[in-house]
Amino acid sequence: MEEMIKLNETTGIQVNEFILMGITNRPELQGPLFVVFLLNYMATALGNLGLIILLSFDSHLQTPMYFFLRHLAFVDLGYSTAVGPKMLISFMVEKNTISFNGCATQLFFFGIFMASEVFILSTMAYDRYVAICKPLLYMVIMSDTVCWILVAVPYFYGIMLSLLVTIKVFKLAFCKSNILRHFYCDSLPLMSIVCSDTSELELIIVTFAAFSLVSSLLIILTSYLFILVTILRMKSSEGRYKAFSTCGSHLTGVVVFYGTLLFMYLQPHSSHSFDTDKMASVFYTLVIPMLNPLIYSLRNKEVKGSLKRVFQKLM
Repeated sequence: MEEMIKLNETTGIQVNEFILMGITNRPELQGPLFVVFLLNYMATALGNLGLIILLSFDSHLQTPMYFFLRHLAFVDLGYSTAVGPKMLISFMVEKNTISFNGCATQLFFFGIFMASEVFILSTMAYDRYVAICKPLLYMVIMSDTVCWILVAVPYFYGIMLSLLVTIKVFKLAFCKSNILRHFYCDSLPLMSIVCSDTSELELIIVTFAAFSLVSSLLIILTSYLFILVTILRMKSSEGRYKAFSTCGSHLTGVVVFYGTLLFMYLQPHSSHSFDTDKMASVFYTLVIPMLNPLIYSLRNKEVKGSLKRVFQKLM
């Protein structure tokens, strides 16, 4: 990072910290919003951590489907933690600043977990395809080795992509300002205060964002197309209902997550508004990680059964 700061010093301006504008600049809203987002983060942390622990130790939930769900809970907890605690602090301080290194670190870890989540969701769709369309071969196809590969690849992709973007962003010269019109360090607000050419970085971000969204959505849509064909061929209405119920939670999570991302990144550049982007960011960084444990537990009989067994033991 010292080398990156020296690069900025060549412009005559040394950026040691950034000022985050936060969610709102209205003093009367700081207290209520702090309470709301504190409860939000506590629910997110407890929900996802509880889901990870439950899925790790309950012997009834040691299947590939719950293996992927455990990693989904992990990445949800990861990117909400990369943003949430720092945002909560912003409500309690007069000047909301983040150091140069802290900003780079936040962008790096947020990028890892966000990129990983996209492909873990598509992996979960593939898992449902194998379970419904090839049930007799399910445990053979989705072996432990295959499952670990299917989660290792998203993590590796996320690390490489986030590292590339972070290095590219923080090699640029921040000479317009050090004020970010956002509540965390994201690539778009950072590029808005850069005075050097950002065309290469914009091309990298757009290319990889499009690749990630299109390829993962293609996997999901293809998987569910085959699932739908298989379900329609089932003669038993009970079998159809059971097949649909195993996909319901995942489909709900996919629609909420991808709907927000598509709104955020695929709208025309000219129509981008920082206030609009900020609200969308609040939804997918803080609300979705809180909703996912509810979506995947309240709509899942096996998870609800596991929770009942835990409560019965505690009572």
